[in-house]
Amino acid sequence: MRQGGPRRALPVVVVPGMLCGADLWSGVAFPAGREVRHVTLERPDIGALADDVLSAVPGPFVLVGLSLGAIVGFEALRRAPERIAGLCVMSANAGAPRPEQYAAWSAMDALIGAGRFDEVVERTLPDMFPDRRPSPGAAARYRRMAAAVGPDAARAQLAAQATRQDATGALRSARCPAVVLGGARDALCPPAFHRTIAAALPGARLHELPGVGHLLPWQRPDAVTAALRAVLTAADRGAPAPALTPP
Repeated sequence: MRQGGPRRALPVVVVPGMLCGADLWSGVAFPAGREVRHVTLERPDIGALADDVLSAVPGPFVLVGLSLGAIVGFEALRRAPERIAGLCVMSANAGAPRPEQYAAWSAMDALIGAGRFDEVVERTLPDMFPDRRPSPGAAARYRRMAAAVGPDAARAQLAAQATRQDATGALRSARCPAVVLGGARDALCPPAFHRTIAAALPGARLHELPGVGHLLPWQRPDAVTAALRAVLTAADRGAPAPALTPP
């Protein structure tokens, strides 16, 4: 006689990047039959945001994070490695902040405090796209998404960025399937960052996408969908993530 009931499908916790909201994932096909929770970034501390991720669902889950969302995921992994059943990381940096980053975040916070949020959006916009040259339609879409996030959340995100620490030690302790996606033309997080992350994550699969910038879910939603499915399939089996088909 069979013992116990069917195994619960692992939920997915999705964490966006700075100035990004739900529209970031609109082209990604999340698998049916899974609970999908979107975590917003509205607290000024990476640890507090990691706690938000860990409280989004009970038990183990698969984490999908882009940029600041991935950094928050790294901290969740540091705090509760047994909860992270799979990782899909994209457009990220596992290193500690650099002095020029602190200065840039401080300058942007001052602009927002002075009521100049739109200037911050324009300052960040080029780095979201390949070769820093978005089409007019892509630029307008980014402005709409950033406006929906708003200045208060943006200031919290800037403050959270400054509380980051090097995450490579936490990544080395991971024991879950992982896929790392990076755009070959990502101005913010170049390929070297993703190679470092993949090298630190035991058994991670690295997939570099030619011609792609920072906002991978917009520019290659098919690749993000494939990575997520690979991680979920492996996590369900407790196996390493399989290699992905080249684009």
